[in-house]
Amino acid sequence: MSTRVLIVDDHRLFRSGVRAELGDSVEVVGEAEDVDTAVARITELEPDVVLLDVHMPGGGGQEVLRRVLGSGSSVRFLALSVSDAAEDVIGVIRGGARGYVTKTISGRELTDAIRRVADGDAVFSPRLAGFVLDAFASSEAPSIDPELDSLTQREREVLRLIARGYAYKEIAKELFISVKTVETHVSSVLRKLQLSNRHELSRWATARRLV
Repeated sequence: MSTRVLIVDDHRLFRSGVRAELGDSVEVVGEAEDVDTAVARITELEPDVVLLDVHMPGGGGQEVLRRVLGSGSSVRFLALSVSDAAEDVIGVIRGGARGYVTKTISGRELTDAIRRVADGDAVFSPRLAGFVLDAFASSEAPSIDPELDSLTQREREVLRLIARGYAYKEIAKELFISVKTVETHVSSVLRKLQLSNRHELSRWATARRLV
């Protein structure tokens, strides 16, 4: 019997790409682009596994986990995100996800991860497994950061590249967006974090080990 999967991500093209990569290896029963839609679809369709993005409108993956698992559902969640930040990984695992893989994963690897989660295993991208174990073994595991959580996925990507010393043109090339769009994202991040310039942004990101 094929594993029934729901894809939750706020980018339509990415959801289509995941569908194509998975092919007939699993049964994709539906999609959702935000928290409210995700909760409604999960309740309606009762998939075996939910592929869950971490950052999206309405509160992100952690809010989906809180609302679905808080209702007593036995649905299993596998986080699939561009972010490899410790606070993101620990946040969704503490919220009840059974695993966390990054979007660099291949279609074959993703299929295997979905099946393993459906069978009750915990699955992590190799480079994430170590610090997940360390974090849960430590009393100083990263906590949820409200300021960081206020940023969109794209704003986080821009923030990391700024902190790594990338110029606006380099960021635009790396993320396939215009320089003007980069400037807009930087302005938004500065406003949300109440910072004044890119140097303060770099210090802020470094302090949170986002670089």
